[in-house]
Amino acid sequence: MKHLMLLSIVATLVAFYQSSVTYAQEKKVVDKCLSCHADIGGAEAAAYINDIHYKAGVSCADCHGGDPTLDDQDAAMSTVKGYIGVPKLSAIPQICGKCHGPEKTPFKSKYHLNNVMDDFVASVHGRALTESNDGPQCISCHGIHNIVKVSDKSSPVYPTNTCAKCHSNPDYMKKFNPGLPVDQYEKYLTSVHGERNKSGDPKPATCVSCHSNHLVRAVKDPRSPVYPTNIPQTCAKCHSSKSYMAEYRIPTDQYDNFKQSVHGVALLQNSDLSAPACNSCHGNHGAAPPGIASVSAVCGTCHQANADLFDKSVHKTAFVKAKLPGCVVCHSNHLVKPPTDMMIGFSSGSVCGNCHKNNSTDSAATLILAMHSILDSLTTGQKNASSLLTHAEELGMDVSDASYSLKDVNQSLVEARVQVHAFAVPPLKDAAEPGLKIVADAQKSALSAINEYYFRRQGLGVATLVITLLVILLYLKIKQIERKKAR
Repeated sequence: MKHLMLLSIVATLVAFYQSSVTYAQEKKVVDKCLSCHADIGGAEAAAYINDIHYKAGVSCADCHGGDPTLDDQDAAMSTVKGYIGVPKLSAIPQICGKCHGPEKTPFKSKYHLNNVMDDFVASVHGRALTESNDGPQCISCHGIHNIVKVSDKSSPVYPTNTCAKCHSNPDYMKKFNPGLPVDQYEKYLTSVHGERNKSGDPKPATCVSCHSNHLVRAVKDPRSPVYPTNIPQTCAKCHSSKSYMAEYRIPTDQYDNFKQSVHGVALLQNSDLSAPACNSCHGNHGAAPPGIASVSAVCGTCHQANADLFDKSVHKTAFVKAKLPGCVVCHSNHLVKPPTDMMIGFSSGSVCGNCHKNNSTDSAATLILAMHSILDSLTTGQKNASSLLTHAEELGMDVSDASYSLKDVNQSLVEARVQVHAFAVPPLKDAAEPGLKIVADAQKSALSAINEYYFRRQGLGVATLVITLLVILLYLKIKQIERKKAR
């Protein structure tokens, strides 16, 4: 074992020497900082020869200050030469920003370096660093003297590596956001993304895929990729790419369908933040496609009454037996259209006809038609009553009480449409009954007002005729009296 360890040390020193020679030949100088720390067995020096910065010609002094060409240690490490030693954690972004910031330099152009420092400063990590020296900064993610390319699998920021070092540490996280969960990584490992990622597939989404890398914004920030109205587009970066998703053999039209759905319109067009986005159904860190048994539970988080009725219905048993995924059989999944009463029945636009036949061989046909009839009576009755009341108002009759009561029919409609999920006539009829009574009363009031109007009009006509006749008779009588006096 001692011989193996000795050979390992020798190999490391040989590699360091060869790299140092190459560096010296390229720079025309010897980095005395590096050679000195190597002589004393410094772990930083041994690590740095494999660092991407070393290979690019970045010297120790470029980060730590001082003069790496001087033999005299005191002179090389003089503050006059700009030596700062180990920089404060809060100062590291500024040091890294000399190359990775906004300033344009030949070095940046040569290695095609982007300005990531402005993004970092604007991020939640950058703001956390201003609150505490323990806040995250460049080396928290990229390492210190052993930094390698992001494409290198050993890099801490390679896609299959994670952010869990900080975000799974409750003692660390409570310094900045005590309310932030620290189980995101554990949940992520249970997700489809996490399982594939753990197996070595770098393509599935990781933390930075959704949250970004340097410009990580708070979830509540409307500019964040994971703000509710932005989530569908964030997921679509991968899930709408046919070439990217080809090997996984799943559809890529989810986003296009979602935009047209009742959920998508509410969220994306109306900015209703209570409307579901992708993560509302699939989860976020623990993202997974809902299984057949869980679809109604997922939908039930918002549509609880519907889900409860469905779970007790004959359809639940039938769907489980046929291995059908609950709600989406009738309503679809991503392309959920606004439900209409026409869905119940056998006409165009109905969904019952997808499984049932409108004939005597299907025992459910009578039930379906009866349910449709109840809903149709309620909606048609409401429409007719409203039309009659409008006509009465146009005639100048006061039907305000009846018009106001008609609004309560909407509540009956909602309750009746919910009861559809029980797939039974009695509860549907019970829910519709109050509305049907309101409709009948409103129609009666409207007709009564209209009849009264015409009765009054007819009475006025008769009265006018009688008065006219009396006036004529009176006029004739007056003329008769005047003629008698004239004689």
